[in-house]
Parts: sequence; structure tokens; C-alpha cells
Amino acid sequence: MGNYLITGARGGMGSAICRMLAENGHRVWGIDRASDGDAGGQADGITVLSADLTDREALEAAAARIGEEAGALDGIVHAAGIYDLNSLVEMSEEDFVRDFDVNLFAVFRVNRLFVPLLKPGGRVAMISSELAPLRPMPFTGIYAVTKTAVEQYAAALRMELQLLGHRVVVIRPGAVKTGMLPASTVKLDRFCEQTALYRCNADRFRRIVNRVEARNVPPERIARTVKKALTAKRPKRTYCVNRNPLLLLYGALPAGVQLWAIRKILE
Repeated sequence: MGNYLITGARGGMGSAICRMLAENGHRVWGIDRASDGDAGGQADGITVLSADLTDREALEAAAARIGEEAGALDGIVHAAGIYDLNSLVEMSEEDFVRDFDVNLFAVFRVNRLFVPLLKPGGRVAMISSELAPLRPMPFTGIYAVTKTAVEQYAAALRMELQLLGHRVVVIRPGAVKTGMLPASTVKLDRFCEQTALYRCNADRFRRIVNRVEARNVPPERIARTVKKALTAKRPKRTYCVNRNPLLLLYGALPAGVQLWAIRKILE
């Protein structure tokens, strides 16, 4: 039986990962933002602590409790994140900084506190996106940039943690059927209504996004991949799940052709 920490533990992917690990006999500690009046929760091998990943003091308190109760961890899974759709020249500075704070800086904060708790041979798994290795598409730029940064951070961390006997794994999923999909639709609709620069383009882009997100998989599929990454004797450095054929084709095109194609589609 192992001890694992999961961020974003109440989200679609995070909760599926928690259940998958607990059902296989592991002990799970989760971290997620508190609901109103909620101080946390516990059920069948899963303890969820309420803490905002952007709050250093709350994370330090969670680390102290988990360190006391678990003693040591076998793995850390970064499942928390936010997905914004917006124009890079119209979104507010607050939203731009917030996306980096949640998607990248929070990963740093969690690792700084919890990697010292890892047992020899421990694992750190980071959930990225199929968009990370691609040249960003219009209006997904902030999400793609933060996830690309996460993958570069993971590569650098992998170099360092190998010296301590730990492994770093990246999970790169396509569309997953969680609450993030309807939330992204709301964000896209809001962007299409509010943008002053891209109104015609945004309407066409909405149709493309809907086609891409329609080809989704249940979060349990991601959970199975995470379990494999945490327990395999020789895990891969990167696991890709549900890669979209349209995005694969887009990624294979030369940069100039990508620019031409996007311009033709969205103008």
C-alpha cells in the first residue's frame, strides 16, 4: 500500500484518480479549494484537505498535517488546473497572472513542500495537455503557454530528481469529460460576446473547439494512466491519452502552413 498526494482532488480528473488509487488499496491525501463552510472531507482511504494552491500558508498547513499522518509519500499527482479561452491582447493582466499562478506556480509550491516527503523511488506526475507540444492555436494561447511551461518545468525537475532517485512523469491528455468542458464553453461564449477585435473569427473558432471537445474520454481513463505511471516498474517519461486527429494533423504542418490555414479558416 502506498501513500499519494493529489491536487485538484475534487475535480473530475482529480477525484477519479483518488478513487482509482484508493480502490487499489492505497492511502490518498487530496488538496482542493474549500467550498463555503467546508473544512475538508474523508471517505474510504481518501482524505481531502481544503487549501487554495495559490495560498502558501494554507499549503504549508496541509503539508504539516499530511507529513504527520502519512509520514512519507510514494507519489505526488498534479491534477489541478484551469482552462481559459481568451485573446492574449484583450484578457486582463489579473487573469493572465492567475492562470500562471494556478497552472505553474502552484506546481512549484506543492513540489517545494512535498518532494522532501517522497520515499526513495518516489514519483511526481504532472497532468499537462495535448496542446503543450503544439504551436498554440488562437485564443487558447494562455492555456497552451502555461502547460508548455509545465512540461519544461517537468523536464528540468526530472533532471534534478533523478539524482535523488525519484522519477517525474508527464500525462498529456486530450479532451476529458469533466466539468472543465462545460466551463470552457461558457468562457468561450463569453469571449465571443465580449471581444472587440475578433468577432467573426471567434464564431468560427467556437465551432472548431466544439468539434475537438466532442471527442472526449471519461476521467477514469486518465486515472488508469496515472495509476500506471505511479506503479509501473519502468514508467514512460510522457503518457499521451486521447490525442485528437485534427490536432495531430495540425501539429504535423510546417509553421507557415499552420499560420495560413488558421487565417483561412478564421478570417
